[in-house]
Amino acid sequence: MDRRNFLKAIGLSGVSMGLSGFLGCAKELVSARQRLTRKKTNIVYILADDLGYGDVSCLNEDGKINTQNIDSIARAGMKFTDAHSGSAVCTPTRYGIMTGRYSWRTRMKSGVLGGWSKPLIKPDRMTVASMLKENGYNTGCVGKWHLGWEWSLVNKNADTEDWKLDAKNVDFTKPITNGPTTRGFDYYFGIAASLDMAPYVYVENDMPTAVPDRIIDKSGGKAFWRKGAISPDFQHIDVLPTLTKKAVGFIERQSKEKPFFLYFPLTAPHKPIIPGKEFQGKSGLNEWGDFVLQVDWTVGQILKALKRKGFEDNTLIIFTSDNGATPGADFDYLEKYGHDPSYVFRGHKADIFEGGHRIPFVAKWPAKIKSGSICDETVCLTDLMATAADIVGYELPDNAGEDSVSLLPALLQEKYKKPLREATVHHSAHGFFSIRKGKWKLELCPGSGGWSYPREDRNETKNLPPIQLYDIEKDIEETTNLQDKYPEKVKELTDLLQSYVDRGRSTPGKRQTNEGKTLIRRI
Repeated sequence: MDRRNFLKAIGLSGVSMGLSGFLGCAKELVSARQRLTRKKTNIVYILADDLGYGDVSCLNEDGKINTQNIDSIARAGMKFTDAHSGSAVCTPTRYGIMTGRYSWRTRMKSGVLGGWSKPLIKPDRMTVASMLKENGYNTGCVGKWHLGWEWSLVNKNADTEDWKLDAKNVDFTKPITNGPTTRGFDYYFGIAASLDMAPYVYVENDMPTAVPDRIIDKSGGKAFWRKGAISPDFQHIDVLPTLTKKAVGFIERQSKEKPFFLYFPLTAPHKPIIPGKEFQGKSGLNEWGDFVLQVDWTVGQILKALKRKGFEDNTLIIFTSDNGATPGADFDYLEKYGHDPSYVFRGHKADIFEGGHRIPFVAKWPAKIKSGSICDETVCLTDLMATAADIVGYELPDNAGEDSVSLLPALLQEKYKKPLREATVHHSAHGFFSIRKGKWKLELCPGSGGWSYPREDRNETKNLPPIQLYDIEKDIEETTNLQDKYPEKVKELTDLLQSYVDRGRSTPGKRQTNEGKTLIRRI
């Protein structure tokens, strides 16, 4: 019997066990999980935007940025050394976090959404928030949504294609529809997409907090943002502290009578890289280092709020990032000071290489996680769905969390005979695939699949083999392509990836369907 069916059978969802004989037989096996779910655990999930693995000091002993608050989570809990985002860019990773499903199964086969884009999560799709809400949780989201919603239109026939909607065709005095509050959240405060994407407007629950009154021009350099409409209560440099205040406020409003889930997707250190005045120059590096320290400060505010409210012991707090560091951090400049946002990994945000999707991941749960523990399991951000379901004793239906695996055994340091994940699929900004199983990583493209050299879209890969195979244990920097030496391994991993596509899932369960055609080989 698998874990999901076992949990259902023994009634951890609250169904009373009527047979004393069964209770006696199962008592020893399930007592730990019963204790876990009698008092439901609060869950706080902080998602940084573009923070690199090497930017977190507890993961990079050679790093030059002291992330003391993030490090404190690892010291009191667990750090993961082999954690990955589902994609090397924003939107697809966020879809995977919310649904437990790879985004390439949707209409999004590459790239990201914009600030005007329609919803990517379909109305009937279960999310982590809707599942936890069904299980008695208060649910809140504060921050960068970037999964699309529908603005109220003045001209009903306006072009609503991604990126093309004109602010003149939007009625900001009316509520948005199909946003976070329709995808499982009781409360929402934040912005539509990345901080460099118009419109520059806060939305609280479903209402814009102010009507845009002007158009700001495009800004360049590290402080880059696109031209667009901005409201009078919006200043880019104030967004992160504003979101921090709102997230702390959500925690302050909670009581011990009901568990809560807070999803806190930050807007930083993504461009525009504009640290607050009190953080400018603090890192001794550049604006990137300063902004990372402000992210760390934000984490500290959440930790203080949890402690102040007495939630600390019974709260699982996870801090991670949506993908690798952006090249806008200025890797060449930081290298002069001995700091590499990608640590030892090749590439950066957008790439199929490790630097694109291997991300910081630390977790603290004083009541359950042993302090100072380390997990070397390969895990993925799609795993939040199954983990949260496991915590509350909920059996996911076959059409939910198709690519999600519970991390609870790893968090509790339970004994298990095989890796939690059979394999993990990676996806680049330009839509190229990779699959990792054990020490082997197969990349189905000749180059980076993203923004670093060699790029497929710049004809920099014409003399390279069409695929790449790396032994990650021996070659973590992905320097030696072994595809010609291990053709049987190439075939094995290619077939496994194709089966994941064909079955509509990478976990056990009934076959599901994908939206549109998914090609794992494009070159």
